[in-house]
Amino acid sequence: MCAKMACEGNVFTSIVSLPAFGLMIMLIILAVFNHRVPLSQSDFHEIFISNGDNSTISSHLHSLTQNPHLAGTRGAQQALSYVMNQFNKLAFRTHTAEYKALLSYPLQRSLVLQFENGTRTKLWLDEADMGQAVAPYHAYAPSGKVSGKVVFANYGREEDFQRLREMDVNVSGCVVLCRNGQLFRGEIVRRAAKYGGVALLLYKDSERFVGKRDGFSKGFGEMRNGVYSEGYGEKKGGIFEGYKERTDGFPGEGKDGFSEVEGDGFFKDDGIERGTVMEGLGDPLTPGWGAMEYAERLDIGVEEVRERFPSIPSLPISGYNAKVILESLWGPQLPEQWKGALHSEVGRVGSGPTSVDFEYKERRTMATIRNAFAVIKGALEPDRYVLLGNHRDAWTYGAVDPNSGTATLLEIARRFRLLLRKGWVPRRTIILCSWDAEEFGMIGSTEWVEQNLGNLGSKAVAYLNVDCAVQGPGFFAAATPQLDSLLVEVTKEINDPDYAERTVHQLWSAMANGSVKIDRLSGVASDFAPFLQHAGIPSLDMFFGEDFPVYHTAYDTYNWMRKYGDPLFHRHVAVSGIWGLLALRLADDLVLPFDYSSYSTQLQEHAKALQGLMSAGITLQPINTAIQELKEAAVTVADEAEELRHGSSTDVAFELKRRAFNDRLMLTERAFLDAGGLRGREWFKHLIYGPSKYSESKLGFFPGIVDAIYKAKERDNGEEGKALIQHEIWRVARAISRAAAALKGNLI
Repeated sequence: MCAKMACEGNVFTSIVSLPAFGLMIMLIILAVFNHRVPLSQSDFHEIFISNGDNSTISSHLHSLTQNPHLAGTRGAQQALSYVMNQFNKLAFRTHTAEYKALLSYPLQRSLVLQFENGTRTKLWLDEADMGQAVAPYHAYAPSGKVSGKVVFANYGREEDFQRLREMDVNVSGCVVLCRNGQLFRGEIVRRAAKYGGVALLLYKDSERFVGKRDGFSKGFGEMRNGVYSEGYGEKKGGIFEGYKERTDGFPGEGKDGFSEVEGDGFFKDDGIERGTVMEGLGDPLTPGWGAMEYAERLDIGVEEVRERFPSIPSLPISGYNAKVILESLWGPQLPEQWKGALHSEVGRVGSGPTSVDFEYKERRTMATIRNAFAVIKGALEPDRYVLLGNHRDAWTYGAVDPNSGTATLLEIARRFRLLLRKGWVPRRTIILCSWDAEEFGMIGSTEWVEQNLGNLGSKAVAYLNVDCAVQGPGFFAAATPQLDSLLVEVTKEINDPDYAERTVHQLWSAMANGSVKIDRLSGVASDFAPFLQHAGIPSLDMFFGEDFPVYHTAYDTYNWMRKYGDPLFHRHVAVSGIWGLLALRLADDLVLPFDYSSYSTQLQEHAKALQGLMSAGITLQPINTAIQELKEAAVTVADEAEELRHGSSTDVAFELKRRAFNDRLMLTERAFLDAGGLRGREWFKHLIYGPSKYSESKLGFFPGIVDAIYKAKERDNGEEGKALIQHEIWRVARAISRAAAALKGNLI
């Protein structure tokens, strides 16, 4: 009876009868038990890193990829519900943001080949195992019914069409066939139209995946003396130390784990790459402002809207169908470098004698899209935001693109909840963002950025994007330069998924012969674009695997991931560790871990690369002078940062000084924006990193200058062209000077 009372009743009822000594011992034990030494920031980091769970990530991915979930469809609503349910189970503050956007879907597709001997063949335009996935199509391709001889134009680059012209091949009136892999598909369509093509057929070339199958399923080649051996080898070493390793019980398995995959499945010739061909970002009817239900909308017939869509229809086709067409063409010999994976099986470029009867009908409709958010409110600076984002909509099942990232984001949410239970509260607010309609042109993220531009401009610390978390082996990253040092530091803390005795940083640097390679965010490949290129927010994007062969096809499934992309989900765990630790550093460090010395060094390298394109009478001196200003400001700021890292957090005046300093670090990136934007593409405001209008340029920086250089060459307009280039140089110089002033924090 007494024992029962001790368990169920008031504990002190049973100890009042103990001798004084025993009572004292009991009280001491209770006091020690109840006293918790506060965990340090490094303690929380260790807890976060050591609690990765590959089976949880696998389970999320399996659930998310059971059905196709293209934006604006029922499947998209199911994916939203899943993500929101997971956020709510973790007891986060959640909400959604809805927009009405113009989306595009296929209604009818037909391709009939007519060969030289008069026979006609109707091509099969679907994949063998599509399930309920949308038919392969190009979003926003206009409807059209045309006939014409076929001509092959390689990658559809300017140099490819010029080569056809040199071979006396006339593209006008033809249906143009191209392979994907060098340019944005929308640009290929526009260039085909520029040269007189009446329609475009686009296929996925498997050339870059030949011989790489084992590398996807087994990891990198063997490490010898710190560098990779040639080829691909078995996984060396063990598993991650300290995380919950699971090698069985993954969902959706047959007896061999891959019963649903036909044949080999690494790359299928009937895989067809869907995608958008719309230029620019966001809803085309609300350029520059959020597409809320009652927002102003432009008429679809106005020039500003029409110019975002191609003027000729297009369709994606399989590599198998492309081979059938190419083998039937006559005309000049195919240049050797144009053959790709088809090699000797094709030999000529056309045009004809094979012709195509091409028909496509699209449906454009206003659809509701929904972004989802989970918020962890900061304790000391709740109005400073660290944002982690991934889109969840997919062309088909989306196991790689994008739901490897979605599953990873949900894993980070789980680990953040674990930290909260152990007493952690972030200094700054963390927001987990799940975007919709990215595949149509970053619509969900763009509309949200446009709607919240005022708050983001003054309060957003950084945006960390992961789209396809895992595509295969090897770590890749792109960032604004002030985040370089932080990224390097974090990757030194995470074990490599393929060689657990080494860190991600060690393998990453080995890929680049000893120094890590961090690309810049000049393209518009994912949701980082509106944050950086329109709002000027420091941004980062990362993933494992440079590319993957089932991109935007119906074969982007959970089983493909389990067999090739990441069989044991080690790479997913690594991404979640890097992504989450980056967020923890940005949310909790007393002084923001931004390094503007890295930025000034990168700008010097950009200027040096640009110098080779300058003609007589044009000078880069304004840019070089401005970079020196930024470099000097960065040195001064580094000294200030060291002082502010060690001051008292209980001194209010000192805390305010530190907050003001952090704001300078945060707002310096905004100074690279120009209100006028890039010439002819005013939505893009960032003068350092943004897309050039001329894809032939290999320069991933100073897009306004690059555009002016190519425009001057295109028009051969001499002094007028030089004046335009010099003006763009001055614009960039002024932006860098503004950044230096913002970093110093003084009015000039």
